[in-house]
Amino acid sequence: MNESTIKFRLMNTDDFDAVVRIDEKVFKASRAEYYELKFEKLFRSKEYLPTSLVAEKEDGTVVGFVMGELYMGEFGISQEGATLDTIGVDPDCQQKGIGGRLINEFMDHLKDLNVQKVNILVDRNDSKLMHFFSANQFSPSKTIVNLERSL
Repeated sequence: MNESTIKFRLMNTDDFDAVVRIDEKVFKASRAEYYELKFEKLFRSKEYLPTSLVAEKEDGTVVGFVMGELYMGEFGISQEGATLDTIGVDPDCQQKGIGGRLINEFMDHLKDLNVQKVNILVDRNDSKLMHFFSANQFSPSKTIVNLERSL
């Protein structure tokens, strides 16, 4: 697979099976219910603007995806912020720059929507994911502290 033959486009409802397939290959478990809720929220709700993207080969095979949402006034935050909440690249296509290109395409798309800041939550103990996002210009937030309490 030639990296330059990968194309990026907005995700649509027909991408559900491909997204679930990639995620299952990555996590070795099906999370179809999670994606059913995500797709319901992203494609059937009138409150959300299209922000999620897929990466596909020339033959149309989806090999990666990135999903996110714009803030639509939650907690008094304007639409100038967004989240990146899910990203996946088919393990057979990893280490070819597709994940980084997905992030860049996602950021360019959000810039076109006047978004100024993108947030993501990452387990600080997941060194591989922390390295990936750090290499893609994400840094620890200075404005929010995530607090928790075990029961």
